[in-house]
Amino acid sequence: MIAPIAVALAVGLLGWAYQALKPPPPKICGSPGGPPVTSNRVKLSDGRHLAYRESGVPKEDAKFKIIVIHGFESSKDVYLPISEELTEELKIYILFFDRAGYGESDPYPSRSVKSEAFDIQELADQLQIGSKFYVMGMSMGGYPVWSCLKYIPHRLSGAALVVPFVHYWWPRFPVSLAREALGRLPLSFQRTFRIAHYTPWLFYWWMTQTWFPTLSMGQATLSNQDFEILKRLSEIPSVGQEKVTQQGVYESLHRDILAGYAKWEFDPLDVSNPFPDNEGSVHIWQGYEDKMIPYQLNRYLSEKLPWIRYHEVPDGGHLMIYNSNICETIIRALLLS
Repeated sequence: MIAPIAVALAVGLLGWAYQALKPPPPKICGSPGGPPVTSNRVKLSDGRHLAYRESGVPKEDAKFKIIVIHGFESSKDVYLPISEELTEELKIYILFFDRAGYGESDPYPSRSVKSEAFDIQELADQLQIGSKFYVMGMSMGGYPVWSCLKYIPHRLSGAALVVPFVHYWWPRFPVSLAREALGRLPLSFQRTFRIAHYTPWLFYWWMTQTWFPTLSMGQATLSNQDFEILKRLSEIPSVGQEKVTQQGVYESLHRDILAGYAKWEFDPLDVSNPFPDNEGSVHIWQGYEDKMIPYQLNRYLSEKLPWIRYHEVPDGGHLMIYNSNICETIIRALLLS
């Protein structure tokens, strides 16, 4: 009797493990049973769709064209406090888009750091915004900017990385510095990022289990300024937030983290200056009080890459882009440097 019971237990355990480790299929926009398509989209060469939103002056009249790259748990509908007066004064066209798997953009199982740059390039070409454009990435949207700097620098007029993502296992980071910076994060964040980097096949199980905390924003991850900004944002109608993960949390949030913390094909410290003749500029904007992206790592990057213009905001937190004065300062520095 022991052998059959053992076999049954083993089969049951394998079945449970398979279900626990396997993400559910995505609910693709426009497919039977999936969410409806309500936004403008372009069809990429591989058949996927990217949803987008345009703002500012018409692209035909624009002097400056910016592609904004949203962060984690966000979308093309992200609110940025850029005044109409500024866009009219500088004649700015702004293109927002849903990154793969977010909002109404199709999921991409092969999503990677590299694929982000070529999605951006093809989006720009499909919409005919010109041979060159600016990119601005926020938080998790920072790694697509690094991808653009590496793979399509010839398409860039300038770049801004705002409270940008850092990879604690970039090869040329001093191990002690990276370890210290990672150690400043809540333990649940440390575990989540380590699992994403070392055992990505466990990630879906980790993010759906209920025994240990994973990622959550709170006192340990937000500065005083961040809480003030959140209070102001709560008074502004939220647009499109319900669509962010509508095709599946795994296809949007989880794949974003997995792509970011995977092993990269390059190290940012090996990226060359895309503007050797000063025809453009690259900026990093870092909040000194940012509890989610430790300032030590972006400060180190900027010291080793002197062509990057590093701005450290003394009382800035992770949400400082939603401060209208800071946001417009970032835009002006990017376009007018």
